[in-house]
Amino acid sequence: MWEVDLFRSSLKSGDVVIYRKHKQTTHPGPRARHVNASSKGDHYSYMVEKFWIVGQVLSDGRLLLRTRRGKTHVIDDRDPNLRRATLWDRLRNPTRFTQLQRVVPIRDV
Repeated sequence: MWEVDLFRSSLKSGDVVIYRKHKQTTHPGPRARHVNASSKGDHYSYMVEKFWIVGQVLSDGRLLLRTRRGKTHVIDDRDPNLRRATLWDRLRNPTRFTQLQRVVPIRDV
């Protein structure tokens, strides 16, 4: 656990991260992982990997993350669903990362 905390605290503006987001819908998409049906089978809960870029590290340690379309999310840097993108992630999903490189990180004001 100590290594993970040290690893996450080194995130800085411009770093690419992957966030595992929990979703619940009637039709999971092709990128859905760990799909579980509800008791009656009407809805499914699942996880989707989101590829985001660190726009800014806030003073309280939380991260302002940007999507490829420019939306923002504020996530705690110790969130277990957040991790830094690895070389393997970049090789497996090259188009996801080229789209993120076009997103301009937020500058400190």
